[in-house]
Amino acid sequence: MSIDAPTDPAESAGDDTSIASEAPASLEPPAPQAEPAPVDPATHRFECRSCGYVYDPEEGVRKLGIEPGTPFAELDPASFRCPVCRSKVGAFKDIGPRNKPSGFEENLDFGLGVNRLTPGQKNVLIFSAFALAIAFFLSLYSLR
Repeated sequence: MSIDAPTDPAESAGDDTSIASEAPASLEPPAPQAEPAPVDPATHRFECRSCGYVYDPEEGVRKLGIEPGTPFAELDPASFRCPVCRSKVGAFKDIGPRNKPSGFEENLDFGLGVNRLTPGQKNVLIFSAFALAIAFFLSLYSLR
């Protein structure tokens, strides 16, 4: 009797079952993922970390006389201040273009596709659900 020989039958069959338990690899090559289109940095929005104000180059800032279409990089760092809290340019962080889905990139494939919606699309979804819930609630008054 050898010391190296397994005494448990599950251990001796372990080599055979581990090969059988592995799922066969798919014969089809993985579908290539579409490479995202390059985004112009001049269209990126910037958010003030102090107050949450979002500078959108498509809108500009009428209060400060900044015309629509002015990229954040073209603003004068010495004279530009946040129109809400008066913070300097250094307080702003890049949050990407307007049509970019909000959230972390690694989480975009979760949440039944809702994570791929833009913030505006999420607002429409949320507030339309509230309106529908209120309509259902008010319809209960018609029951007797």
